[in-house]
Amino acid sequence: MQSLAPLVAPVAGQIAVVGSGIAGLMTALELAPRPVVLVTRADLGRESSSLWAQGGIAASLGPEDDPEQHVDDTLRAGAGLCDPEAVRGILSQARDAIETLERYGVRFDRNADGSYALGLEAAHGRHRILHAGGDGSGAAITEALVKAVLNTPSITCLTGVEARRVCVTDGGVSGLWLQSGDEAMILPTSQVVLATGGLGGLYDATTNPRGNVGQGVMMAARAGAVLTDLEFVQFHPTALDVPRTPLALVSEAVRGAGAWLINGAGERFMADTPGAELAPRDVVARAIHAQIARGERVYLDATRAIGEDFAAKFPIIHQFCREAGIDPARAPIPVRPAAHYYMGGIATDLRGRTTVPGLWAVGECACTGLHGANRLASNSLLEAVVMGRRAARDIYETARPMSQTEPSRAAPQMLPKAEADDIRPIVSQYLGMIRDRAGIEAALRALRPLAMGNGPGADAAIVALGIACFAALRTESRGGHARSDFPEPEAVSTRRRMTLDDIFTASGTLLAPASQPLPETLT
Repeated sequence: MQSLAPLVAPVAGQIAVVGSGIAGLMTALELAPRPVVLVTRADLGRESSSLWAQGGIAASLGPEDDPEQHVDDTLRAGAGLCDPEAVRGILSQARDAIETLERYGVRFDRNADGSYALGLEAAHGRHRILHAGGDGSGAAITEALVKAVLNTPSITCLTGVEARRVCVTDGGVSGLWLQSGDEAMILPTSQVVLATGGLGGLYDATTNPRGNVGQGVMMAARAGAVLTDLEFVQFHPTALDVPRTPLALVSEAVRGAGAWLINGAGERFMADTPGAELAPRDVVARAIHAQIARGERVYLDATRAIGEDFAAKFPIIHQFCREAGIDPARAPIPVRPAAHYYMGGIATDLRGRTTVPGLWAVGECACTGLHGANRLASNSLLEAVVMGRRAARDIYETARPMSQTEPSRAAPQMLPKAEADDIRPIVSQYLGMIRDRAGIEAALRALRPLAMGNGPGADAAIVALGIACFAALRTESRGGHARSDFPEPEAVSTRRRMTLDDIFTASGTLLAPASQPLPETLT
């Protein structure tokens, strides 16, 4: 393994982008010709949720569609907590985003007449999902962007290197703490972009890479950034229910093509629900969860609507099914909900700026307000492209000098290897699809000392404690946050913002006797 020192020295002072999914790759590309160092703990794009995305990218490009209809669908799915300015600002740039991806080599699927082949997904009122390579859209987009990055001289890639902390001096970014093997160093930089993905790896059942446990949220929190909407975790309704880690995704596009959800008795239990199988994801996921809780197994039956065309339309899903001994053209596919996408995260504006000078966040680790309480399917890849471009433009136009007090380039000691093994059972049991006060308080009690400690589980525990704290304070059910003790939404609901210090304070107060009120800023 090569030493960090000769890798870090040539890129000192450059803009640092952490993460090589679509958001990170796009940010680095759009910053050219400014020198950028792209830091990723695996090979480019290999350990990102982007690579596994099947559903595609939402864009209102059809002849009967327009951005306002896309806005309306997004606001409805977001269950009253979307930021309308963010929704309109991001969705209005869909055409530019698609054209930008095509310039970087992405080839979207088209009809015989040359028009885009647009698919339908849950809660969309129009066919507006673009795919690249059928159900391999994420891989196709990621691979095209990786190729473009490797052909861009201004980008230096540090692969196999893990970012562990954002260093802050005099209130602003001054460096990035890197570790590789048994070596740690500080990369001096005044501009850092976090594009680290989500936190599905905190759950036993997830469609995300196992190592995605909210590293970006943790680093931003430790740097003093404001976090928002941490309670909202989206569970994809249809992960392939076979022994596999992580679970393979059965794209919503299969339901968009007409597949039905049935239980073991063959009953189509979503038939009378508004939208049926294409109701918002939180609705479908909870309906499946209810069937499973009653002892039923749930299946996605594509034999009638797709049949022998399944392998051609969904080659990746077909391969997953065949590996499990299932022929989806002739037999229903067993499915279950699994942690899939994080609506909350690091609070940013529409330039990608966090509340810490010199720190930007894009993609799933960031929270712009686009998704509200429940992400509309396939809006996430669009957000990654649009916000990656916006952050790059903002950084390009922002001259931020290095701090006069730079951190030492040599970290004083190695941080322990970050682990989530002790955190995963707590999160899975108490902070899953259906929550209640007793479970949330059990999570708070178990997570708080871990988050405030220095052990290998501390980083993951910080993120999990944030979920628990925000969940405790939201005494209603809304979107991706469902409480059995508060099953109805409140008439008026707002988004909450907290720093890590706020989370530590609130979690301690929530576990104290009821006579001790929360600080006014947290109520």
